[in-house]
This record gives sequence, structure tokens and C-alpha cells, in this order.
Amino acid sequence: MKNIYKSLCIGLIAMVALAGCSKFDDAINTDPNNPTKASGTQLIANAELSLPGLSSSPYGVHYPQYLSNTSFTDNSRYVTTNFNFYGFYTGPLNNLETVITNTALDASEGPIANQVAVAKVLKAYFFWHMTDRWGPLPYTEALKGSSNFTPKYDSQQVIYDNLFKLLDEANAGFVAGNIKNDIVYGGDVTKWKKLGNTIHQLMALRLSKVDVNKGNVEFNKAVANGLMSANTDNLSYPHLAEQNNENYWYNSFTRLGRNWFAVSKPLVDYMLPLNDPRLAVYANKNAAGNYVGLDYGLPGSVTVVINNYSLLGSNLRLQNSPVALVTYAQSLFAMAEAAKMGWITGGETAAKANYDKAIEFSIRQWNNNDISSLSAYLANPAVAYDAANGYQKIGNQRWVHLFLHGYEGWAEWRRTGFPNFLAPAPNNNGILIPRREGYPTQERSNNASNYAAAVASFPYGGVDDLNARVWWDKP
Repeated sequence: MKNIYKSLCIGLIAMVALAGCSKFDDAINTDPNNPTKASGTQLIANAELSLPGLSSSPYGVHYPQYLSNTSFTDNSRYVTTNFNFYGFYTGPLNNLETVITNTALDASEGPIANQVAVAKVLKAYFFWHMTDRWGPLPYTEALKGSSNFTPKYDSQQVIYDNLFKLLDEANAGFVAGNIKNDIVYGGDVTKWKKLGNTIHQLMALRLSKVDVNKGNVEFNKAVANGLMSANTDNLSYPHLAEQNNENYWYNSFTRLGRNWFAVSKPLVDYMLPLNDPRLAVYANKNAAGNYVGLDYGLPGSVTVVINNYSLLGSNLRLQNSPVALVTYAQSLFAMAEAAKMGWITGGETAAKANYDKAIEFSIRQWNNNDISSLSAYLANPAVAYDAANGYQKIGNQRWVHLFLHGYEGWAEWRRTGFPNFLAPAPNNNGILIPRREGYPTQERSNNASNYAAAVASFPYGGVDDLNARVWWDKP
């Protein structure tokens, strides 16, 4: 009997199989877990999830002294020396490299050329952020998978040259047609093209002390290709009112109940006398109804009466508060500095015009488009542009604008020296404000010879610590 039932079952299975082949849509025989086309836009979206971490950091935000710790002050005293970059390589960069090199992307998600161009813009942005933190990094031999577990480190100059070329390729590669699954721009490739060129512009400005001619050429190339032209072009990461996609500062303050971050005394002491309209966004008033910044880099044993100080502004730490990364105002400050240096035409007239416009669009960005106090603010002698103090005015206002984007504010401070009133924390055992971050300690064993060669190549000090300078950070 068992053999009969077995035969019947086999016969029925065969009949169903034959019927399936002749009467049903072949789609049911397609394995959804083994698609024939790769989803480039889903890989891009997955890489985009790492964007807010470039700004929202309990380390980077302290280097330019935007926030002060109310407790556990190690970060503002630069106790941590080495930082891990492996997550960038195995996460967003791996996803983006897959898009760039894959020959079987799904054209139904938008033109393949645009998927590749967007991936190149993001790859350049992540690597730019990384090399400005660590200096030399694996680049030309990186992202090769199992074929190379010990890639060499390229100099920062080589990385910059490659990133400029990558952004050139992206700019030239864009065609008509938007893409799907894009978290930040909703697939609008015109905004992606502007973003790529604005990143190119800002990268070029980094060369202002180390390679003026190269910086000038790359800057003007980016301008000619088309930059951001409104705050709606900003690269801003849109968090959601849900736990899996919430703002970092919401998690720290509200979910974990930690009032660990007050606005720093250097920032409040600069902004308050100027009646800066952005201060009300950046900071909450203390219990007495005043804006009071907390001293920077307090000793670890300190007890802070939190109600006496201004904590980070409530609207910047909502669950769905966005994070600004690359902005129109930032580009305008770059144009102001370029005009003053003679990289673009217009001289001091153009410098002032771009400076004033940068402040306007910074206030618009931070203050919900309310510019009712703009005229009075620009008329303040401490704010008003003047040629004799042009670099300082631009540098100070750019520092204010870049609030919370600590790594970018820190990079501009290292490059320009402005604001020049930032001082090492008084209780950090004499440690200077960091100039770079140390490599992951695992590299000393995982990639020993290439790690040693990279450290030996540092242009201003061959020690893997916080004091060695990156290539463009010229004393």
C-alpha cells in the first residue's frame, strides 16, 4: 500500500508540474531571494543610513567645542586616542562599491547611470570625511574583498586626487531620470548633481594652504559644474518618529534620560552678545531663564548643577529632528573665502556679498526661515564684514553655522585657525586640541607593515596620536 500511495503521489506531483509549466506564469518559478538584477538603489539607501553618524557623534562635537559634558567628561578632555574605521569599509562603502562595479543593476529603479553617479558622490563624501579624520587610509587597494585583506594606505593627497576624479565622473555621468528608494533627496538627481559639485568645492577649499593652484582649479571646476542654490538643496538626513530611525540626541536625552550635553561656554559667550537669532535654536535657557554655556573640558570628578546651564536645544533633539550635513550656506561661506583669496572674481565686494548671503541662509536654515532680525544682526560691528578682518569674520560665522556637525567644524578650525579663541580644555593634562584621530588599534596587528608605513609618512609628526597633522593641515 505504501508503494501505491507513493506512486500516486509521484504521479500527482508530475501532473501539477506539467500543468505549472504550461498554464501558469513563469514568475512563480522565480526565486525572490536570488534575483537576476541587483537593486542598486536599495544598496544606496542602506549606505545612506550611515550618514547621520558623520555628524551626530559624542566625540566630533567636542573638538570644535560646540557642546560641553555635564558628566563623564572624558570626550571633551580627549582621553580616547584611537577610533575604528572598519565599519565604514564593511558597511556603506562596501554597498556603494557594489553599485559602482556591478554590471547587472536593475534599470526599473531608475537609470543605471544615475544609480552609479549617486553611489560615486556618496563614496566620495564618506572617504572625504574619513581621510580628514585619520589622514592616510586604504583607498586604491581597499574594498577588494577576500582578494586583499591587507591593503596599503594611500597618502591623503592621493586620496583627494582620486576623489576629485570620482566626483568628475559622477558629474559627467548623470542623465535625465530620477531613482527609487532614495532616503535623502527622494530620488531627485538634479539635487545629487549639485551635492556632488558642492562637495567638490568644499574639498578644493581644504587645499588653501597646501596646494593653492590645485585648490583654485578644482574649486572653479565645481562652480562651473553647478553648486547648491537654495536651502532645499541641502544634504539633510531626515530622521523619523520611530525608534529604528530616530535622532541620536533624542536617544541620548529622552530615551536614555541623560542630560549629559550642554551648549559650551565658548559658543554661548560668542553668540549671546551678538543677539544671534540661532542661539535660541541651539540652546535652551537655564532654570533662571538665561543662556549660560558650560565650561569646556571639566575634570571627570566634577558635579554640575544642570539647571544652571543651557542644554542642547529641544528642537534639535526631537525623535525626528533632521541632521544637516552639506548646506547651501556652507557653500556660500566657501565662495566668500574664495573671493577674498582671488580664486573667483569680485574681490572684497564678492566676499562681502557671499558672506552676508551665507549668514542669511544659515539663519533661514536654523530659524525656520525667520530672518526678521537679519538686518540688525548684519549691522552689528562684530558681525559686519570688513576686509581687514575678512578671514576671521568668515571663519567665526562658518563655525557658528556648522553647529553640531562637529567633524566638519573641527576640520575648518584646523585649516583656518578660526575661531581663534578656542583653547585646550583646562583639565586635560595639557593635551592640545586634537589635529587628527588615531587609527584602530587592531591595524597594528591586522595590517602591521602598511599601518607602520602610513604612520611614518605623516608630514608633521610620525606618531599615531591626536597631535599629528593631516596633509592639508599646514602649520
